[in-house]
Amino acid sequence: MPHRFFRLLTMVWVGSLLTIGYAVAPVLFTTLDRSTAGEVAAQLFRIEGVIGVVCGILLLGLANLLVRRGADAYRRVRWLIAGMLVCVLVGYFALQPFMNAIRVAALEAGTDVGHSAYAARFGILHGVSSLFYLIQSLLGVALVWLLPARVGAAAEEEGARRVAGKAVG
Repeated sequence: MPHRFFRLLTMVWVGSLLTIGYAVAPVLFTTLDRSTAGEVAAQLFRIEGVIGVVCGILLLGLANLLVRRGADAYRRVRWLIAGMLVCVLVGYFALQPFMNAIRVAALEAGTDVGHSAYAARFGILHGVSSLFYLIQSLLGVALVWLLPARVGAAAEEEGARRVAGKAVG
């Protein structure tokens, strides 16, 4: 059962990551004015950041559980999850607050960020944030690609024996 929950969480995280970043955000910027699109996109990426942290922590915990139960195929995917989690933490919780502060400062000055004195600084932060998002996306695709096809019955039985042996011993 844990491997099925692992797959579900992976699909939620990677699916939302790809959908928001590569479908929703571009549509926002082609249909809305840049300022409104930026505000909506920032809210969506904030939600995506929370989804990423929650899914990342749960997936790391599940991967560790599955490895302890003998499913060695989950050893390598833990590194992908850890990489994705680092990208989330840097991108959403280190860079985004600075980008939001620049956006607010520009609005207080009576202009949008693209026409403000902060445009160059915002552009650099946005580029770095986009790079982390791209890396996270590529790691997510690799994670989906490398997901174990099935946790073998032998591995599940071995894990159950280990747990039972610890309880008895």
